[in-house]
Amino acid sequence: MRDNGKVAVEKFGAIKGRGAASYVTGRYEKRVARAEDDGWGSTYDFSDAAGEQGELAPRPETVVTEERARSIVSRNDSPDIGFGQSVNPYRGCEHGCVYCFARPSHAYLDLSPGLDFETRLYAKTNAAERLREELARPAYRCSPIALGINTDAYQPIERRYRITRALLEVLAECRHPVSLITKSALIQRDLDLLAPMAEQRLVTVYVSVTTLDNRLSAKLEPRAAAPHTRLKTIQALHEAGIPVGTMVAPVIPMVTDHDLEGILEAAFAAGARAAGYVLLRLPHELKEVWREWLALHYPDRARHVMSLVQQMRGGKDYDATFGKRMRGEGPFADLIAARFAKAHRRLGYGRLPPLDGSRFLAPRKPSPQGELF
Repeated sequence: MRDNGKVAVEKFGAIKGRGAASYVTGRYEKRVARAEDDGWGSTYDFSDAAGEQGELAPRPETVVTEERARSIVSRNDSPDIGFGQSVNPYRGCEHGCVYCFARPSHAYLDLSPGLDFETRLYAKTNAAERLREELARPAYRCSPIALGINTDAYQPIERRYRITRALLEVLAECRHPVSLITKSALIQRDLDLLAPMAEQRLVTVYVSVTTLDNRLSAKLEPRAAAPHTRLKTIQALHEAGIPVGTMVAPVIPMVTDHDLEGILEAAFAAGARAAGYVLLRLPHELKEVWREWLALHYPDRARHVMSLVQQMRGGKDYDATFGKRMRGEGPFADLIAARFAKAHRRLGYGRLPPLDGSRFLAPRKPSPQGELF
């Protein structure tokens, strides 16, 4: 066992309901102890279920740790990201998307970007309180907040914790502009908040759609909403008067890229009026998580997929250079860009309306005398 209690094993085989196949070692771990089985399966805590490769597979449970955040608003100055500040209610994400670029952030917690990222979650229970304090600061200058960027603000544990809901209540009260991106139908719960905000040009939403294939989605993003459910979510947001777009992300060569035009067509029919895309990104430990997934689910094309990925990343698994990390480079990346541009133009996509920060009203700081006036 490792010091933090995780089983150290190379691979378990595919695990139903989970995206990662192992506890990939984080880049900051100083010591890793690896267990050796004696042939009787006594080393690991396996369930009775067998994985796709005929091996016994573990069934790690989701564990949520409540934490008190010291600050809640993160600032960003990256030139290829369209927002300056963001708020993340949770760390880790139970959706379990195997391709998630945020997985390596779990290494900062001395946890695995593999299975830990989707099973060891952290809920910032005082997020709304901290946001109110930040917005009340005299030096605060209003600019749109992107809610739930690193991990999905509407992941399954939001049903219980309602932290995203509390944050939206603060933003609605202060008339503060906010943008959201999600792949969860749970956002429909908050239409009562989002619709009035939309009337004041205070909110826009993007719904992420990776593939239209339910079976593939169940392997890539096992606890996220099914593709048809996301399209229904786009329709519900559109019918409620909320500006909504779709994000085809990530585009994965030889796995999901064939769905590009189909996703754009289905999303536009559902009410999306803006669209974007992002190529598969493999920073840090995500390279290993992704290669494991490919070997388990697409062993026949794994080498071809990675060859195309490297062609788009200057011969490497990933290139983090601003301007290249989202779109890649080379002939295959150019082909994806041309296909997207053609479908975007043919379908009549445009841009979502700009958010209005002129209505912002800073919240009053709590006073020991209460609200007398």
